[in-house]
Order: sequence, then structure tokens, then C-alpha cells
Amino acid sequence: MEDQAEQLRELVRTKESNADSPPHIKSKKTRIITIASGKGGVGKTNLSVNMALAYARTGKKVIVMDADLGLANVNVMLKMVPKWNLYHVIRKQKTMREILTETEYGISIVAGASGFSKIANLTEDERTNFIDELNTLSKADIIIIDTSAGVSSNVMDFIAAADDAIIITTPEPTAITDAYGIVKIIATEIESHEMGLKLVVNRVHSVAEAKKVADRMISITGQFLNIKLDYLGFVYDDATVSQAVFRQLPFMIESPRSKAAQCIQHIVGRLEKTEMREGGGLRNMVKRLLGG
Repeated sequence: MEDQAEQLRELVRTKESNADSPPHIKSKKTRIITIASGKGGVGKTNLSVNMALAYARTGKKVIVMDADLGLANVNVMLKMVPKWNLYHVIRKQKTMREILTETEYGISIVAGASGFSKIANLTEDERTNFIDELNTLSKADIIIIDTSAGVSSNVMDFIAAADDAIIITTPEPTAITDAYGIVKIIATEIESHEMGLKLVVNRVHSVAEAKKVADRMISITGQFLNIKLDYLGFVYDDATVSQAVFRQLPFMIESPRSKAAQCIQHIVGRLEKTEMREGGGLRNMVKRLLGG
């Protein structure tokens, strides 16, 4: 296994030094944002899609990758039924560019896959192909990775590979407990001091409620895990959100002036003001996925 990992890392290093690489791959850094949660049902996919739309409004080229390798939801939220997904890329039946699906809202999506349990279980050939295909997304300014709920190895891989990892919770005690649980595992398994770990509190009724949850999370993670958690913002418990979900429309499209939409714009604005992780970008994401 060590030899295999080293061979894959060497492959990435070789590709980086290839003089024939197109200029945009050398110079451009794609910001990788992974969104995760300790439990399901807290609004992770909603945040992913609507953040992508807010970024697109600023002129960014944005891709949302559905990295839930079992229960894909991004395409459902957008009322789309992609014919191809990540499974077909990994099995070399399609390329990443072939499965990349444009939406009518100015963002692109990579549909989630089913049929394999985790990236680490892929063969050397499959992993190499997956990495090569990831590199073809380098023209994007932003890639938002919507992970599955919980703390599977896939989720940890994509968190470790991100420039910014956003943990989303709600004020519910079980959601806060599960959010703390995922941060605890991140602190144990990932060199989190090298990454931007951030918190978003969803479905709040007031600014004070959001701040109370955030202060509690920041305090306990700092005290017991010695990890820095940055409060990125909150999203109001807005009736327009559930209405938009029911209609399979992002609320940034359905109700662009809603309180929830304004919150998303604020979150993206805050994120844009933070510096990218040192050594960030798509190629470094690939290396981190390999443990390099």
C-alpha cells in the first residue's frame, strides 16, 4: 500500500512538472470548498447549491460536485436527471468533461455516484484515472464538494483535500452534538491547523440564537480539541427555503430577496475575504486526496 501511494504521488509530481501543461493549469488556483455535517437533514446540499449560485453571480465559474457516493441529492434539488455520474468516470466509461452537466442557472454539476464504498478502495488504475479526470476541472474558479452526512472515510478525504471545510449545524442539540463529533474526528485524523475549518449555523430564528450556537461550538472545540473553528455565518429559518425545496428550485432562484438568500450572499462575501489555504488549488487537492 505504501508503494502504491508513493507511485501515485510521483505521478502527480510528474504531471505538475510537465512542460507541456497548458498555461492556465500552471497559474490558476481553483478554490476547493467542502461542505460537511455530522448528521443528515441539516441543509448541507441546500447550502452547497445556493452558495454556488451566489458565487456564480459574482462572475465565478462554479462546479458543484456531489460526493455523496450513495444518495445523490444535488441533481434532485435542481430537478435534473443526469444520465452519467462519477461512477462512470471511475469505471472509465465516461470522462469528467462528458458527465459535467450545465444548468440553466449558470453553474455546472458533477452528479454523485453509487456502486463503490470509498476512494481508498479503488484500484491503482481507477484512482489514477480519477485523479487525471479531476485535473480537467481546473478551469473552474470554485469547486464546491457536497459530501454525505457523517464521518465516513470519503468525507474525511474530501475535508482534508479542501481549501475551506465548512461544517454546517442547526441549533438542535443533536445536530450540535454531531457537529462537535465530526470536528473531533477531524482534529484526530487531519492536520487541521493547515486548513480553514469553518462553521455555518442553519435554520436560526435570530442573530442571537446563531451567535449562541457558534460561541458554544467555538468554545468547546477550542477547549477540548485545541482546534480553531471560524464562524462563517448563519442562515435564517425561512419558509421560502422549504417552498423552494418542494418545487426543486434553489431558493437563491425562487426567492432571491429572501432572508435566507441574503444570508448566503453574506457567507460567500465573508469567505471571499479569507485567503486560500497555503498550497491550495486543484492540484494540491489531488495530492492531499492521495495523502501527499
